[in-house]
Amino acid sequence: MTAPVRVEVFGRTDVGMARDHNEDSFLVADLSRRVASLQPEVREHEVGQRGSLFVVADGMGGAAAGEIASDMATETIYNHMTDSWGNDPELTEQRFAYRLKEAVEIANQNIHEFAKNHPEHRGMGTTTTAAGVFAGALYLTQIGDSRGYLIRNGTITQITKDQSLMQRLVDAGELTEEEAAVSERRNIILQALGPDPNVKVDLTRQELRKGDILLMCSDGLSGLVKSDDMLRIVGESPDLVATCKALIDLANERGGPDNITCIIARFGGDGVPDIDGNEPVGHQVYPLLDTESTTEPVPVYKPEEDAGSRKTQAAPEAESAAAAASSPAPSPAPSQGAKKKWWPF
Repeated sequence: MTAPVRVEVFGRTDVGMARDHNEDSFLVADLSRRVASLQPEVREHEVGQRGSLFVVADGMGGAAAGEIASDMATETIYNHMTDSWGNDPELTEQRFAYRLKEAVEIANQNIHEFAKNHPEHRGMGTTTTAAGVFAGALYLTQIGDSRGYLIRNGTITQITKDQSLMQRLVDAGELTEEEAAVSERRNIILQALGPDPNVKVDLTRQELRKGDILLMCSDGLSGLVKSDDMLRIVGESPDLVATCKALIDLANERGGPDNITCIIARFGGDGVPDIDGNEPVGHQVYPLLDTESTTEPVPVYKPEEDAGSRKTQAAPEAESAAAAASSPAPSPAPSQGAKKKWWPF
């Protein structure tokens, strides 16, 4: 019998200091027992043969569309994982990873179709970071710029990669990370669930070790609380409730212009080995070898104008980051705080 992996997990969301409603959504679920919880207490459970699921989604769009999109994302991903993966006879890591990626793709299709059928919600979308724990490993799917960090042995590492214009320019050597952090275009993301019928899901895998802590958050936290502050606050108390509150409080103290959401999960049990210091930690792409994935290449979004105060932007993969940097940018629509923007190059 496989040794158990145990997880303590807590999540919290906050409207922030500037907005009048919350477009973020999150979910914590035990897939083996088919239990999803948003209760205000730490949940500790043994990761069963179907795994566990954590999701953070950051919605965008006017007329409550962002809230609808983020709720649809979390609900669709959970339902697909409990139905398709929950009844899958092939309990392998490849199938788990495929089902998780497939769930995100289906969430995108559902949101896109909903927006088509409800013109008042055109332009709706959401970032989504969904983490699945299975067989002692962590699988992360990424759309947009909500983030996942892994804290191990006193070090914090971002294990997702922002799908944003600034990240593309940093990767291309056009900007430093410090320059990107203060750029007027730092809120432009390249993908979201909903605006287009197809998305390119970033799927990564990370082996877990005893004492590992996963921190997932929307950019309402990561945009104001840097990784060093996250590490310090997480290290100050073993109480996950107090830690989530302290992180959100710090973001609000620094202005809180956006909604703020975080999930913290701490792993243990005999199913995860001790740290030996040699395991790589970072953004490690996980290839799917034997599945019928529906993922298409990153599309060029061509949204209609005035799709809402919070938007995304995408550029073709073939365009160079330098060309993207030199393209003129229209003035962002007025909004409370720095919401994401979406316009074609």
